[in-house]
Amino acid sequence: RYVMAAGKIHADDTPVKVLQPGAGKTKQGRLWVYVRDDRPAANFAPPAAWFRYSPNRKGEHPRAHLKGFRGILQADAYGGWSQIYAGGAVVEAACWAHARRPWWDLYCETGKSEDSIAAQALRRIRALYDIEDDIRGQPPDFRREQRRARAGPMLRDMHAWLTNLLGLVSAKSELAQAIGYSLVRWQALTRYVEDGTIEIDNNAAERALRGVALGRSNYLFMGSDAGGERAAALYSLVETAKLNGLDPEAYLRDVLERIADHPINRVDELLPWNMGQREQQSKAA
Repeated sequence: RYVMAAGKIHADDTPVKVLQPGAGKTKQGRLWVYVRDDRPAANFAPPAAWFRYSPNRKGEHPRAHLKGFRGILQADAYGGWSQIYAGGAVVEAACWAHARRPWWDLYCETGKSEDSIAAQALRRIRALYDIEDDIRGQPPDFRREQRRARAGPMLRDMHAWLTNLLGLVSAKSELAQAIGYSLVRWQALTRYVEDGTIEIDNNAAERALRGVALGRSNYLFMGSDAGGERAAALYSLVETAKLNGLDPEAYLRDVLERIADHPINRVDELLPWNMGQREQQSKAA
């Protein structure tokens, strides 16, 4: 409820292996993450990460997760998000980190030539990120003003440059694909300029999934779909604890010591940010 009450959330997903009982093999399930974190826009409401598990990657799952959400959804180019945007209640904000990746691949293929078209594209994107480095942690109005003044002209010039390039290259080339990725999503990629609460990329969600990636190297699979759901619940607590500057192991130990005698109607007191405040108050005393 807390994550879905935000005006903007970041979303992403990642594959996980899940045991198929009786089949002697694993299938591919998914872990989805939804992140509320507005600290880069000077909003210090506690950050939180909410994980959900699904047995496949069908779009019906994120649609169910986000049912009732109203606001900005910052995500990658996964097709399953499109029906969520179609209703108009959820507004798409695309990710420049994803738009950058095909250019980086092309840059590497050219032997990292600084004269290549890919290198030029990377420099343009780097300039956009330099602006973000300068305004991170500032209020939304200030961020919007700076982006309008500084990023706006860069983006208009970049759009004209990409449009011109597209007419000069083969439609089936990797270069055309890299150009097309950005141009097709241009409105969603540039929406952050006019809204200081939006980020330039979806890295908040990708960072929240790093723990899952690390976990995959330490366990073989999840035992069942029910195990995937339990894993999602635990990842929600662990990643939210980390976002709030807590040691996840110490946080969970503290919760387990308290929860047996804790009133169910006050369970929110055991949320990571509330436990973090209690810890700070205890140290101050």
